[in-house]
Amino acid sequence: MNINPEEIRTLGNTALLKRPKTAFFCSRQYPEAIEKPTYLWALEQRYACNCVLSGFHSKLEQAVFRYLLQGPEQPIVYALGRGIQTNLRFEYGHEIEAGRLLFITLFEQTVRSITAETAEIRNLMVADLADQFFVPYMTAGGNIERLLSNPVSQGKPIYTLDLPMNQPLLQRGALPFRPAGVLGRQAPYFAPPRPR
Repeated sequence: MNINPEEIRTLGNTALLKRPKTAFFCSRQYPEAIEKPTYLWALEQRYACNCVLSGFHSKLEQAVFRYLLQGPEQPIVYALGRGIQTNLRFEYGHEIEAGRLLFITLFEQTVRSITAETAEIRNLMVADLADQFFVPYMTAGGNIERLLSNPVSQGKPIYTLDLPMNQPLLQRGALPFRPAGVLGRQAPYFAPPRPR
């Protein structure tokens, strides 16, 4: 899936698309043990002002979005599985005006609800635009596993939590997230962007 930038409908600061971006995905059903280290990951993203790209669809993804939104300079790219509705400008006007939030979609405004098909298209768009992935947990055989096996995701680093339930991800080559940035050292898990 090679996305033509002209196909993307946007609301917010389009310059965020030029920054290195970490795609954040987490399965809807996940073990409680991943919550705390995932919030630690989010804390490091805020601390380093790393751009996070996600559909922010699952419960944990939504919680991380609300947390990231509190960072005064946190850049966020929010990918929608529907069209951009006018209420977003009212709800997130401050963050949009500050230039740190961008909504993106491949759908017209007339697409008002998310379906399995539109969610899959959204996730492929996120994977295509991402420079790397952070996946704190994925259900075996689920949508995220299929996405990471898609050619659009190949060759991009994947990071996950170093926990027993993530052995399937680690065995397929994912790298363990090691918190460091908030302690004053450069976080070792953000790879430089690949040339496009």
